[in-house]
Amino acid sequence: MNESQCDVAIIGGGPVGAALALALQGNGLQVVLLEARESEVNTTDPRALALSYGTRLLLQRLGAWEALRDVSAIKVIEVTQKNSTGLTTLRAQEMGVEEMGYVLPYTLLHGALQKGLANSDVKCIYGARVSELRHTHDAAVIEYQHQGQSHTLTARLAVAADGGKVLEVAHPPQITDYGQSGVIAHVLTAQASTGKAFEHFTPQGPMALLPYLDGYELVLTATHDAAQDMLTWDDAQFLAYLHNHFGNRVGDFLSIGKRSCYPLRLKRAPDITFSHTALIGNAAQTLHPVAGQGFNMGIRDAWELAQVILDSAPENIGSAAMCAAYRQSRRLDRNAGIRFTDGLVRLFSNDAPLLGRLRSAALTVLDTLPLARKFVAKRMMFGANG
Repeated sequence: MNESQCDVAIIGGGPVGAALALALQGNGLQVVLLEARESEVNTTDPRALALSYGTRLLLQRLGAWEALRDVSAIKVIEVTQKNSTGLTTLRAQEMGVEEMGYVLPYTLLHGALQKGLANSDVKCIYGARVSELRHTHDAAVIEYQHQGQSHTLTARLAVAADGGKVLEVAHPPQITDYGQSGVIAHVLTAQASTGKAFEHFTPQGPMALLPYLDGYELVLTATHDAAQDMLTWDDAQFLAYLHNHFGNRVGDFLSIGKRSCYPLRLKRAPDITFSHTALIGNAAQTLHPVAGQGFNMGIRDAWELAQVILDSAPENIGSAAMCAAYRQSRRLDRNAGIRFTDGLVRLFSNDAPLLGRLRSAALTVLDTLPLARKFVAKRMMFGANG
């Protein structure tokens, strides 16, 4: 058995775990990142990310933003409902910024963060498969396999990021299955992308078009069975469906890239701290992609936890007081973000006639109230703590 110790052990080397590691590096702490992938070679995850303006500011502080290329800006967000005249438009200009958010491939951000880690003092162990996470009275203990050998890592604080399966048996998450899957792809349209994103609500679930390079990143929700059927359609059938589903606001849908599909649900850990353990990102909460809140919340988790750790004396890292401070720092933003996202899905993913008329009226009224629009936009850009 190989045994070692550190101040902070991060389980999961995706963007959220990597962001935490970068926020801690260079501060005299022993930080170890455990990643199940066999090497630092980039992931092949096909998803696009919608980063908020607030996330951009945090990535700049981490030194990762400058390494990103081929990022497309969101300057306007148009929110509509199918078969309805209700419409709300959110504009960056009203918020006093040039962009409200940004669109880029998951792989692009992951690669930039990996590059930052390679130039840091963080010890990254790839191919580390964690089998157990437990705690003693003064530390967290992690058991993992690496290169055919068993290892034990003792840390003042263990952080579960990007999944958190190692904790789910002892601390089962609350799971809400929306009965929806998301179909994602890159599409080209007759009208060129001009920095406008579209959030379009339908009885089958929300549909988003996010401007990226020469076209849009599509996120289309449907029932699980319908989404699987869509993967079998030829391009002409799928493009015709999109046009009927979305209308003419971007002209005809001309072509579509490779389609992928994944189930959509709300998964919420019962708490974001346990003894000498903290949860961030998808280990803490996995959200429906509507309004693009989940990943941005995860980055804020990482940043807030890093600040709490750095504000603590080394001997107090992982203590009950430190964990309570992290819990308090995330309570408002986490709870508000979960309620906001879950509420949108439940309110708009149905075809009740009365609700449809009320939703249409609400979108129209919101568009006439500048202060209300700014409140919604600020929540999307910075979260509830912004």
